[in-house]
Amino acid sequence: MLGTGTMGAPMARNLRAAGLEVRAWNRTRAKAEPLIDDGITIADTPAEAARGAGALITMLADGDAVAAAMGGSDGALAAMPEASTWIQMSTVGIGATEELAASAAECGVAFVDAPVLGTKEPAEQGQLLVLGSGPQGQRERCRPIFDAVGATTRWLGEAGAGNRMKIVLNGWLLSLTEALAETIALAEALGVDPTEFLETIDGGPVGAPYAQLKGRAMIDRSFEPSFPLRLALKDAELVGEAALRKELELPLLRIVADQLARAAELGHGDEDMAATYWATAAPANEPLGEPGHYGGRGAAEVRRSRATR
Repeated sequence: MLGTGTMGAPMARNLRAAGLEVRAWNRTRAKAEPLIDDGITIADTPAEAARGAGALITMLADGDAVAAAMGGSDGALAAMPEASTWIQMSTVGIGATEELAASAAECGVAFVDAPVLGTKEPAEQGQLLVLGSGPQGQRERCRPIFDAVGATTRWLGEAGAGNRMKIVLNGWLLSLTEALAETIALAEALGVDPTEFLETIDGGPVGAPYAQLKGRAMIDRSFEPSFPLRLALKDAELVGEAALRKELELPLLRIVADQLARAAELGHGDEDMAATYWATAAPANEPLGEPGHYGGRGAAEVRRSRATR
């Protein structure tokens, strides 16, 4: 297991609880060491984690982090047995998935693209939705792993289909979260109790359980990270990159990315993605990310500071 951050650590615990032998590596070793108490071996390098493994999972922040962990003399690919399987579960986008799959093919390693839908709590409970894609012959091999970390697995076709579906799902969730943030801010500005708004839509055709979860966090100003905003910004950028590949204009997603970038610039990047609320609720004289760019002004700085999950 490469990556023991917000998602990777609980996934590693669930794999071990399912009776699987687990070795884990994280760029910052101290973040991985608590897993020792769960019977998980901590490796000093990606290569050490991968050596002799039947399957290797990557659960890292972005495509660059995955490529860095897999490549080079201390990278996992050089140490993986030819008969092993690389299960790439990070959300890295279309281009990075293609590059990672090519690297696996060069080394004769089977590549399964299987990002997950869910945040910290579903990861802890083993209730993630796994979006599997890859060679049909790998489905049974991956089943015990996917069953340990997820409640449901959807097989979507050849490798790459998983990340494409994840991009579509993220476009929807990010748009919903931003619309909710602006609705809560509008209600407060108009003197409408936003809790009553949530109660009004709850269970109705325009309601959504996700709105209840994130909306109450916004109302309470409680942004303990279930999924950090800085990673939501990364995901918004991946949606934008995918759209540009197809020459598709998505003005709403462009605004969503700009709002996430603004919230990150205001210091909320490590809080939950619901903290995009502050991009609307902050004083009007606070700087706004440059419009018209996925990620807005400051996105590069956010990317440079992004840590391994």
